Amino acid sequence: MAKLYFYYSSMNAGKSTNLLQSSYNYKERGMSTFVLAPAFDDRFGKGKVTSRIGIETDATTFTNDMNLLDIVTAAHEEAPVHCVLIDEAQFLTRDQVFQLSELTDKLNIPVLAYGLRTDFQGEPFEGSKYLLAWSDNLKEIKAICHCGRKATMVLRMDEEGNAVTEGSQVEIGGNDRYVSMCRKHFKDAFFG
Repeated sequence: MAKLYFYYSSMNAGKSTNLLQSSYNYKERGMSTFVLAPAFDDRFGKGKVTSRIGIETDATTFTNDMNLLDIVTAAHEEAPVHCVLIDEAQFLTRDQVFQLSELTDKLNIPVLAYGLRTDFQGEPFEGSKYLLAWSDNLKEIKAICHCGRKATMVLRMDEEGNAVTEGSQVEIGGNDRYVSMCRKHFKDAFFG
């Protein structure tokens, strides 16, 4: 029986690296994977999942108005899809998380979704909220705060290194814009 998995963490915990390793494991055994990534995340090129350690793979891009069940089903009809992997899964919509659950329940295809649990204000992303609620398995990938504790929060920083407390939930960036922190240090920086 296939399952819907949600691998979540703060930034810099190795989510993309884990996704790429999972895809490699399937391919090494002669199976095919279907990798999805948000269309607007073009930090490393559109249609790419790239790890900070330098490995990457091509991905099918998605937008919020796309039906992922239809896309994967069409690909599966052409050639068997043995696993679906989603990078930056926090950007999924509620409907898309439901569609992914349909892949596992009706087509018996495992789905491995990787993403952030919360945004820079400590609020859940829509995709993460529904993945946390509807996934069969939840797996936390650990990241470390500068103090050595487990990092569970992400803080957005401005050019001077100050905490950003307002703004759009989605702003693409990496280590230049975001820092993973434990809850204590997040609260200290965010709420002052």
